[in-house]
Amino acid sequence: MNWTRAEAYDLMTSWTESESLRHHMLAVEAAVAAYAAKEGADTELWAATALLHDFDYERHPDLGPDGHPFVGVAHLRELGAPEEMLDAIMGHADHTGVPRTTRLARVLYACDEVTGLITAAALVRPDKDVRSVAIPSLKKKFKDKAFARGVVRDDVRRGAEELGVELWDHIATVLAAMQDRAAELALDGRRAAG
Repeated sequence: MNWTRAEAYDLMTSWTESESLRHHMLAVEAAVAAYAAKEGADTELWAATALLHDFDYERHPDLGPDGHPFVGVAHLRELGAPEEMLDAIMGHADHTGVPRTTRLARVLYACDEVTGLITAAALVRPDKDVRSVAIPSLKKKFKDKAFARGVVRDDVRRGAEELGVELWDHIATVLAAMQDRAAELALDGRRAAG
């Protein structure tokens, strides 16, 4: 494999049937690719890594050595994936104990959890459109522990700290990336019509 975005997308979709999990990986990819473009990094590799960070989760949801992300990383290693990709995928999951030593690993970790907050904020809006979500609204929802309970606020904060970026600047970058890809993420208002 050349580890293009298209190849990663095909692998991700062949392992993942859940539309919500696919949309999560696409949201993380949008954010990670935005950082890659901003920082002059390898956009194809970063996008592919983000698309594949949870591709094994549906088949192997356990968090032990026989589960996510260990199984996925083992499969990617067999396919010849670069170590930078494998390390980032292992590092996005705190339970692996793998330190985040590369910029890609830190960016993936920082973008992963916060996309859930932004998605939830879009879906509770009457128009269900991420393009209508604004930072002041996200700040209120971030403080409300009952909103999007599955989003670990400490992980969101730690991600921004590890990046060396102010929390709300980081969240604004991720929000803008998701807004740019609203249709692909099914956060373009079409769910409001249904």
